[in-house]
Order: sequence, then C-alpha cells, then structure tokens
Amino acid sequence: MAKPNIDFSKLTTTLTQTPKELLDQSELKFGKYFTDHMLCIKYTEDNGWEAPEIMPYGPLAIDPAAFVLNYSVEAFEGTKAYRAADGTINLFRPEKNLQRLASSSQRILLPEFDQEQFLECIKELVRVDQRFVPKDYGYSMYIRPNFIGTEPNLNLQYSREALLYVYLSPVGPYFPRTVKLYANATEARAWPGGVGSFKLGGNYAPALRPAMDVVNKGYDQILWLLGDDHYVTEVGTMNFFIFWTNTDGEKELVTAPLDGIILPGVTRDSLLALARQWGDFKVSERKITMPEVVTAVEEGRLLEAFGAGTACIVCS
Repeated sequence: MAKPNIDFSKLTTTLTQTPKELLDQSELKFGKYFTDHMLCIKYTEDNGWEAPEIMPYGPLAIDPAAFVLNYSVEAFEGTKAYRAADGTINLFRPEKNLQRLASSSQRILLPEFDQEQFLECIKELVRVDQRFVPKDYGYSMYIRPNFIGTEPNLNLQYSREALLYVYLSPVGPYFPRTVKLYANATEARAWPGGVGSFKLGGNYAPALRPAMDVVNKGYDQILWLLGDDHYVTEVGTMNFFIFWTNTDGEKELVTAPLDGIILPGVTRDSLLALARQWGDFKVSERKITMPEVVTAVEEGRLLEAFGAGTACIVCS
C-alpha cells in the first residue's frame, strides 16, 4: 500500500494570537524580519507524509542527534512573491524552485514529495500572511522552503524522518548599489564531481570565511575562478553574466554552462529565455576565463557584467 504523500486538502491553519506590526518598507533589510506564520509538513518512512500545518512562526523542536545537525542533511530554496500594481500577489516561477528542491533533496536521500500539492500549501501560507507583501518597486516577499533530515541517528546512512517547512520574509533590495568584486582563484565554491549544482546548506557554510575576508578588504562579493585557466564560474551565490563584443565582433550575452559546477538558477533560466526571445544579440552558455575578461576590458569590448539570482534579481 502506498504511503501518504503531501495532500493540500488536509492542510490545517492555526492563526497567531500575537500578530506582528508591519515595518515601514524603508526599514526592511534582507532576511532580517519574518511574518506571523510558517508551514510545516513532517515525514516518517513508516507512515509517509503527515497533514500539512500552517502555524504561528516560532522555533522548531529538533533532536540533538538529528541528521541535519550532525551531517548537514539539508536542502533549501528561495523564491519570491510580488504585489502587482493592481494589488494582486504573484509568485515568480515557483514550480521551477520546487523542481530544483526535489533534485537537491534526492542527492542527499531525502524523501520524494508531491511538488504540486506542496506548492498549493505554500500559496495558502502566502495568502494567510499577504498583509506583509510589500507594495513598492524593488520590494518583495522572500519565500524560503527548507527540507531537513530529522531522524536522531548517528549511523551515516540516510534520514528516515524529515521535515519540510517554509517561512516568509518581506525584503528590500539585496544590494542597494553597484557591487565590487574580488576575483578568487585560490579557493573554490564548487568543483567537478562535487555538488555545486544542488542547493544544499553544506555548499554555503564553507564560503562564509572567504566571503567575509573580501568584505574586510572593501569588496562585496567573490568572483569564483576555477582551475589553472581561471574559469569564471559564479559570483558570490549568484550566476554570473557578461555582455560584450566577442572576438568575432558579435554582441554576445554569455554565462557559464550547467556543467555540474553551476547552480541552475531560475533567474538565470529566465534571463536566457528572454534574451533568446528578443533575438537582438547572440546568447551563449559556455566557459569563459578571467584572461578573456581582462583582454575584453583592455580592448574596450566589455559592455556589462552582472550577477543574477532570486535574492538580488539582477545586480551589476
């Protein structure tokens, strides 16, 4: 008999008795302020997925021996809700984020889940806390799904218990100004045969120290270079794009290919699709190296460079 999967029709909602005051939008910093509620869905191997619950935002109860705390068995996502000019609330391609969450979670042996039913639960959470969705241009509601292994077991196999949970954060611009980059060729965020193409918590913690090192030098983000040829991979946690006149004299938008090192960003996919639809210039997914970029700068062929991701959207 098949074990239960996520079922939106079984969703229950318990509203907070202590609603938060709304901050002025000018006070919204990225990821610092959270809404009244969160969504939680528990899983056990024996019983499958339990009924989804929307509940007041608050701490989670996790066993100290849980897989997530000991072996970083955790995948996560980030998508956004925007308030349109007519007041309606729109989510930006959330199905793409859930597809990527499913791919990431399978890499660390977390259980499969019904993406469509999970998305309906997320939409209901946004409806419940819709008053927090900002109104002005450049502001949005950040949606953070997390998927963690919760079984208390130090035997390094796979977690037979798991938790999907989602919380919301109204946010302002990630970078309110032009970003200064430091090209790092001595440390790697991702490498061939690794897990750079999956959105796992374990990919992010090791990058914190080098990222803070460059901040202390007066820069904002790292431009990650890989290998002896200084292959340009990503910028910070964003996909990296260059718009230039290439050596054949063509206007070209170029970004690194999805070669297992690069995270398949939803914003990346959207920009590539739009640029190809316009047809105004060549669009390429191919490797470029830092020496090629330097030469383009020296020859006056580099027109624009920017990062793209859910948090920052597009940042030059």
